[in-house]
Amino acid sequence: MFKLLETEQIRKFFKKDRFAKSLGIKLLEISEGGAKTKMEINDEHLNGIGTVHGGALFTLADFTFAVAANSHGRVTVAINVNISYMKAVSRGTLTAEAREISLNPKLATYTIDITDEDGELIAIFQGLAYRKREKIKVSVTD
Repeated sequence: MFKLLETEQIRKFFKKDRFAKSLGIKLLEISEGGAKTKMEINDEHLNGIGTVHGGALFTLADFTFAVAANSHGRVTVAINVNISYMKAVSRGTLTAEAREISLNPKLATYTIDITDEDGELIAIFQGLAYRKREKIKVSVTD
């Protein structure tokens, strides 16, 4: 079963994700096979037409996918992902929520929904992950 200590180790591990941090992505929740994050939209997230850049949306979803996939305590990496952009957004706060669809010893699949403050669906991300044998390690100094 999932233990609080493991949750804190996963949280500590993902604090090292400098790219997600640079975009202002905040980790809200970790559960077994799941995760929830948020990102407040700022000027640096906007593209040339004034809407959130697809790359910023992708990174929000991808980070949430990574947390959910690694929540079991094993090093897990993406092997295939796709994203569908449903609606443009230019301000407010976005929330990404990952749910585990399937899990076996080698592969796992996840769906991540990104929504705006009104609960409107902004993007849907689907990811296939490869589960390595090694456990996630967090050093005492991390």
